[in-house]
Amino acid sequence: MVSVVRSMADTLADAANPQRWLEGLSSSLSGEEQAMLTRAFDEARALYCGKTMAQTGEDLFNHAVAAAAIVADLNLLPDAIVATLMFAASDYREDWQVWLSETFNPTVAVLVEGVNGVRRITELARIDKLSTPEERARQAETMRKMLLAMVADIRVVLIKLAWRTQTMHYLAEVADETVRRRIATETLDLFAPLANRLGVWQIKWELEDLGFRHTEPDSYKRIAKLLDERRLERIDYIDRLLNTLRAELKNAGVKAEVAGRPKHIFSIWKKMKKKKLDFCELYDIRAVRILVERLPDCYTALGIIHGTWQPIPGEFDDYISHPKANNYRSLHTAVIGPEDKAVEVQIRTFEMHEHAEFGVAAHWRYKEGGKGDAAYEEKISWLRQLLDWREEMSDREGLAEAFKTELFADTIYVLTPQGRVMALPFGATPIDFAYSVHTNLGHRCRGAKVEGQIVPLSTPLQNGQRVEIITAKEGGPSVNWLHDGWVKSHRAISKIRQHIRLLNADTVRETGKMLFERELARHSHMQPNLGALAEKLGYDKLEEVYGALGHGELTTRVVSNAIVSFAPPPPADVAPESLVKASKGGHDAGGVLIEGVDNLMTVLAKCCKPAPPDGVMGFVTKGRGISIHRTNCLTLKKLSVEVPERLIAAEWGDQRSSVFPIDIEIIAMDRPGLLRDLSDVLSREKLNLIGVNTLSRDTRARMRFTVEVRQVQDISRVLSRMMELSGVQEARRL
Repeated sequence: MVSVVRSMADTLADAANPQRWLEGLSSSLSGEEQAMLTRAFDEARALYCGKTMAQTGEDLFNHAVAAAAIVADLNLLPDAIVATLMFAASDYREDWQVWLSETFNPTVAVLVEGVNGVRRITELARIDKLSTPEERARQAETMRKMLLAMVADIRVVLIKLAWRTQTMHYLAEVADETVRRRIATETLDLFAPLANRLGVWQIKWELEDLGFRHTEPDSYKRIAKLLDERRLERIDYIDRLLNTLRAELKNAGVKAEVAGRPKHIFSIWKKMKKKKLDFCELYDIRAVRILVERLPDCYTALGIIHGTWQPIPGEFDDYISHPKANNYRSLHTAVIGPEDKAVEVQIRTFEMHEHAEFGVAAHWRYKEGGKGDAAYEEKISWLRQLLDWREEMSDREGLAEAFKTELFADTIYVLTPQGRVMALPFGATPIDFAYSVHTNLGHRCRGAKVEGQIVPLSTPLQNGQRVEIITAKEGGPSVNWLHDGWVKSHRAISKIRQHIRLLNADTVRETGKMLFERELARHSHMQPNLGALAEKLGYDKLEEVYGALGHGELTTRVVSNAIVSFAPPPPADVAPESLVKASKGGHDAGGVLIEGVDNLMTVLAKCCKPAPPDGVMGFVTKGRGISIHRTNCLTLKKLSVEVPERLIAAEWGDQRSSVFPIDIEIIAMDRPGLLRDLSDVLSREKLNLIGVNTLSRDTRARMRFTVEVRQVQDISRVLSRMMELSGVQEARRL
């Protein structure tokens, strides 16, 4: 990445001379793009004339140009540069969205709108308002996730980081120490770690060093003095060292990429503090990394390093032979380099490096510490790879589309009236928000305001909204919140159920009974056996069903589905077999023998899915030939009462080349990987799976599979093996 170190003299020169500024951009810009940037430069100068930054007093136009130069160095396409120049348009034009869309393009307006949203959030959710370091750390981490989740284009976050970088460059000019310390603290807590996890290293280092300069001025000056050389001198030293190293590797026939950097002041201070080391005990103030293609080349390069410069005893670690717990692999050593200065060297393959940057060994997680989140880290890895690839992508439209992201859409982030950020699942309502703040607030929740407007409790919340809960002095949650689907978060559901359990048991059962009878009335044409219905719902007694409904553990929708599944019971004294009269002849029609009838089409009934050697019987349909049922099929028994004259005897013919679909049902304790394990059993038995239907409630899963078999006996072994799986309680053919 190109350095974004810019002096104030450069900034003022750019502001005065747009042509010089444009000439500093990539030569790959088209004439149309350069014209758009020139127009943006002129519009910004006119719009910001005489205006200053609210917090620092910096000239607004100078700030915009310097921030835009940083964005240009990040290769984020001309739209992002223009949006950076015009970021304050909304403060000075009421029609800014239409104006930006018509003057430039809609993408610029969308980016500016996104940056305004980020600015609003960072103003409302002030980290410095929190009293303890633990609270500030939690708020900062949640805000970092929030900023990534609420933007539709990742460039919005990078533009915000560019603003803050320029603010930090100017911060020394601010006279008020309180303002300097507050801005610097927010930078170290929020923006520098965000740049770190996105892999925007130059911005990350500058934010850290400049933030540290104002939060710990004495420590900053002390370490700067101990370095005994200016930063540019350290960079020059690294460049000369790299040239020597490249030549040595080339002479040895090792193909390698070599890079280096001087360690920054903030990183030095953190390492001294974390490991309780003196400055003289640090050997990685200057560091070099060597990337090679093959594993043997790692040790060849190590030999070259140790043969060229003197190794420092005790500073060699072989994380290739003995990887770290997160599978980080690399060779680490330290040597006395030119001018008797210590240099740290890391050697690894390109594959190892990719794992270190984007895999579970990711550098940003190691640096920030804290509890890991595999799903979140995978999304960050994708963003880091995207930003890493942008230098190589020549397709401008494809790159612009790639910047648009919905990776974090499974979580939303909203604000309390005090500016605290709360994380909720997608689709969460004010009820979920109330319980995330405090259990008692959730219990007494009776209404809500979103952005100052009263809304129904069922309203799905959106990223960045400020929510206020309207409460009653007493009372509790309603079980209808669960039945109506107004609650999404596990915490809220658990707290509501826990509260309802504490209510009077009789009241709970009466509520459940009322709900149960209401569902029966809705399906008055059905008359299920209530004991059988309770058993189908997973309970021994009807009273337990009432209690589960009253507690919210069982929903009315599940009860309704169970009622519908019951067909009217057939008369117990009628058997279809006794109504069928065997005739003398037979013919193999479709592999099923139908007695006494020639050349009739036969179809297997879907209600019972017969397969050899099930006892079967035919039913003469209207226009579809003979429908073949199992003899114990409930539908067949019902038909035997209504139209007994249409039953006809049938038996299996030659089925050696046929397969038959049958249904099996699995009841198990729900767990991750259950469906995969069941599918593996079917795969090992070489049975073709043609249908899957699953239903999970609380911790219980009910799964139905449709598989193709040649004989019913083929499935018995499969059911036995499924019963051996962890958590499986029942496996049967339907």
